[in-house]
Amino acid sequence: MACKESVTHEIDLWKRFKKGDEDAFAAIYEQYVGILYNYGCHIVADTFLVQDAIQDLFVDLWRMRQNLSDTTSIKFYLFRALRRKLHQLVKAEQIFTKFPTLTPLFTPAQETEFMANEASAEMLQILQNHLKTLPPRQFEAIRLRFFEDFKFEEIASIMDMNEQSVRNLIQRAILKLRKLFGSSVCIFSLLFFL
Repeated sequence: MACKESVTHEIDLWKRFKKGDEDAFAAIYEQYVGILYNYGCHIVADTFLVQDAIQDLFVDLWRMRQNLSDTTSIKFYLFRALRRKLHQLVKAEQIFTKFPTLTPLFTPAQETEFMANEASAEMLQILQNHLKTLPPRQFEAIRLRFFEDFKFEEIASIMDMNEQSVRNLIQRAILKLRKLFGSSVCIFSLLFFL
């Protein structure tokens, strides 16, 4: 029931924004600017470029709000739009970088909780270090699936790939992580724990 209410809220918020409701626009910005910034910093290393892309994205959204399509997931819509915007800016500036050093994956509250179980915290740190070794597209697919909770078809759309290719990317990433960790650790449980 809560999921249905959440979707209904998203649809209503998006419709109000498209009609020019400044409070709805502000609510969308407040809710998503932080996770968009974090996601953008995992696509390009230049934080100023990410900030510019997010600013351009929201300016474009407001300017073209009446012509935007409807959506049931504002987060999905914004992630896809930001990815496109970043690739346009990178191309325009003739810079292409791989994923930067990972920013912290956890909030301070989550870190405190993890520290209560030292073994889990250590395993999570090892996982974070191993995630850095994945090729950029595998890391992006893992991040979208396990950290941002997108479905395979949504990831395929965000990354401009077909769904089977996304599944293959994630499978290869998990296999690589298993090799790095060894067979004694269940990668799935660590990823789902996050």
